[in-house]
Amino acid sequence: MRDVNVGIAGLGNVGSGALSILAENGDQIAHKLGFRLNVTAVCSRSVHDKTLPEAFRHVRRVSDWRELTSAPDIDIVAELVGGTGAAREIVEAAIAAGKSVVTANKELMALDGAAIWERAIQAGINLAMEASVAGGIPIHTVLREGISGDRVTALYGILNGTSNFILTEIEKRGTPFADVLAEAQRLGYAEADPSADIDGLDARSKLALLAALAFGEKITPADIFTEGIRRISPVDFQYANKLGHTIRLVCAARTTREGLLLSVRPALIPVETILASVQGAYNAVWVRGQYGADTFYYGRGAGPHPTGVAVVSDLMRVAREINSGSPHRVSPFAHARLGEYQPIPITQQTRAWYLRFRVKDRPGIIAALAGILADKRVSLDAVLQLPSESKNDLPFVITLEPTSEASVREALDKMSSLEFLTEPPLALPMETAL
Repeated sequence: MRDVNVGIAGLGNVGSGALSILAENGDQIAHKLGFRLNVTAVCSRSVHDKTLPEAFRHVRRVSDWRELTSAPDIDIVAELVGGTGAAREIVEAAIAAGKSVVTANKELMALDGAAIWERAIQAGINLAMEASVAGGIPIHTVLREGISGDRVTALYGILNGTSNFILTEIEKRGTPFADVLAEAQRLGYAEADPSADIDGLDARSKLALLAALAFGEKITPADIFTEGIRRISPVDFQYANKLGHTIRLVCAARTTREGLLLSVRPALIPVETILASVQGAYNAVWVRGQYGADTFYYGRGAGPHPTGVAVVSDLMRVAREINSGSPHRVSPFAHARLGEYQPIPITQQTRAWYLRFRVKDRPGIIAALAGILADKRVSLDAVLQLPSESKNDLPFVITLEPTSEASVREALDKMSSLEFLTEPPLALPMETAL
């Protein structure tokens, strides 16, 4: 079998990690494949300032990606640029030129991956995207092949390492959100603009991809209910602990009688559940199947080497196909065709709830809140108040019996006018299905 040539677009963390693995593990990769993966060219805007592994010191360097996608000696283009601008152009140009594509681009694949796959089919090439979600966990392969004979009924994940690092540090140290975020930025876990991570947008794109794989639906990320972690404070972990829970940014997809229910939001989860043990910048995915029951997948979600392994593994899979000449390609979305997802309002879900209030202390507060909840047919479960020195900003918690999110929202809306509140109540679902 002939060697297969690769062009790499993007030499950031992921591109550098993939190059490092290809350089250091090249002989072992060739032993597994029976032929070599050759890096023929690399591309980035500052390519001539980059230090490449010694094994690639003579590789062709280009600053214009068009030289990569049009090169006749390249079989596979690895798009590791990210975003939806130049990355889309690179992918589309590679497909038009008859080159297979490996990508780590969660945003582009979540937004337009199904249409890109259709163009790949028409062009007779392959598209692989394992590195787009939870880089160190081969979750795409699991859903596409490993448990494809099952019918997935629910999927829960911790899919953003930055948010998980922040939450677990708040929990361990009792440090305010803003201080832990600043530390995450210093350590390189969070970007200068951390919005995509802490507001749940990064996790939303990843959930859209996993839900497409698991349920065969074409998911538009904007259709997924999303809340971030900005309002989580040390006191929330104190109360959660009293309730035998912790707090994580949970990506959830589950089937209901009405359809598929999707959300990305902070939630209370019982401390004895396996997701509660996921610490720091790690990712995890828990899948429930109708026949195979529960399976769990854990590993680093980001980083040059974990994500680089996913990229190189995809390059190996696509290279095997190129050499075998297989006319039958397995969709990266695990289904021959994706159905059109009909969004189900998150307000239809029924959960127990955690409501955290901050108030100017005075008599009758609990009675006023309980009256509003009763008016919306919402039943209280418990009232918790830890000792506090401040009477002008007093935190306490009310937990609710399982009730619809619609009723909770109606009650919160009515509470918003209460003059003793120092800030709007924080409402978090309590996930008991884990």
